[in-house]
Amino acid sequence: MATNFVSYNDVSGDPQRVVRDRLKAASQKRFEPLLAAHVVDYAKLFGRFELILGSSAGSLRAALPTDQRIALNDLRADPGLAALLAQYGRYLLICCSRPGTQPANLQGLWNREDSPIWGSKYTININAQMNYWAAEAVGLEDCVEPLIGMVRDLSQTGEAAARDHWNARGWCAHHNTDLWRAVGPIDRARSGYWPTGGAWLCAHLFDRWRYNRDAGYLASIWPVLKGAAQFFLDTLVVDPRHGYLVTCPSLSPENKTPLGTALCAGPYMDTEIIRDLFLNVAAATEALGIENEFRDQINARLAKLPPFKIGKAGQLQEWLDDWDLEAPDIHHRHISHLYAVYPSSQISPEKTPKLAAAAVRTLVLRGDARPRGAAEEVGGDFGLRYGAATASERDTTGWGLAWRACLWARLGDAERSFESLARLTGPARLQPNMFALHPPFQIDANFGAVAAVVEMLVRNTTNGVELLPCLPKGFASGSVKGLRTFEDIVFDLTWSESRLTEVTVSARRETQTALRYAGQVLALSLPAGRRVTLGVGPSGRLVVKGTA
Repeated sequence: MATNFVSYNDVSGDPQRVVRDRLKAASQKRFEPLLAAHVVDYAKLFGRFELILGSSAGSLRAALPTDQRIALNDLRADPGLAALLAQYGRYLLICCSRPGTQPANLQGLWNREDSPIWGSKYTININAQMNYWAAEAVGLEDCVEPLIGMVRDLSQTGEAAARDHWNARGWCAHHNTDLWRAVGPIDRARSGYWPTGGAWLCAHLFDRWRYNRDAGYLASIWPVLKGAAQFFLDTLVVDPRHGYLVTCPSLSPENKTPLGTALCAGPYMDTEIIRDLFLNVAAATEALGIENEFRDQINARLAKLPPFKIGKAGQLQEWLDDWDLEAPDIHHRHISHLYAVYPSSQISPEKTPKLAAAAVRTLVLRGDARPRGAAEEVGGDFGLRYGAATASERDTTGWGLAWRACLWARLGDAERSFESLARLTGPARLQPNMFALHPPFQIDANFGAVAAVVEMLVRNTTNGVELLPCLPKGFASGSVKGLRTFEDIVFDLTWSESRLTEVTVSARRETQTALRYAGQVLALSLPAGRRVTLGVGPSGRLVVKGTA
């Protein structure tokens, strides 16, 4: 099967010739060699990562058909279901996002409708990004190539949008794109007029460099990064009330303000994404040894971005104004301003404890915690007005639960992270074949679940790697092989009774890192291509056992 599509700006292909050539090539091979070649190709990717959670590998639950395990809806009794869901997410990405193909969209390759919901496109105010949150970490870096290719395309089509819509240099993309790399605002203003989607995608391009440290790759994406930054150099405006540089007009994705409109100035998600973009651009200029003057411009703008604000209910503010409690949809599924917590790391319990506490408060106020009564969980006048969250509010959408699982893990609450994942693995959010439900079927939650499990097991930090940073009681025993972190370091971990028992570390190139576990820090030098094995002594301290 083929069409005349060659690229977003070329439809000169000959689909009959493509199909004829493919059939001819396939017909010259017997079935057995074709199958063997397929298995080798697939296993090369799938076999890079192994995961066991809990002791359910030998339990009665693990022997049940998957649809029955989902229907029983008890992740504590069947923690292996989370491992199966994570591996299923990897399977889906291997199948629908390979070099030379398109990136994973809202339904991957599995849309069955002629006119699918949301066009089965790329919603880039979180959904397309979530598809790739875990890919680099779980051995699927090859599968990120289509996303990088799409962003390169968007940097070309986005130049016209920057020029025509914003009178700006560089490029931008709003909240949605498609096969043809459309970048303009579409649909209603509440979702469409959000100019920061392209900037968020740039974070994935820069993360690829964090993982591989390939200077040639960084140089190849530099024009994309620079163009995205140029757009905001030209379009940020001064908020006359505070003197900060803000986006305007913009919106906090798909949410409404108490003024009855979505459009506003300076929503915090924009500030957070632009801060990451500017920091990444500045780091790229330093790594490449280029563009000192441009870096100075970026740093000057960075200093004028709005600082975070904590609102009257102790929450992290979504807008420059303290509107959170008056917003029409107080349980809105998007928690856009918590981008700063995850996937970014601008806010963390270690670096910014007050802001992290405010982020926790935001999740509680949004109805994401099992209520322990209005006075305790919600508190004050807000609790009297709105009461505790209902079950439907707590359960949100499939991708919303996946994001909340990632957020709770990053904030250090292992049990709430586990609970969000458990709600995702029940029949209300999984079809019998494990397709995640928005509802309807939407593939991002499948990939977001992988990211949540990764965040529980290993965390990249600015100065090393934290092991088992947020392990829930439901995953008290288990093992993982092939978990990849920044600097192209790969970990194998085994743990029992919620305590690490053995670690094996390897790196493709000589590098240094710091391992953090249970309050200790171990500096480690890794020779290229060698495996360093560590054990855990009686006092709980990591001890190097040998190098092979």
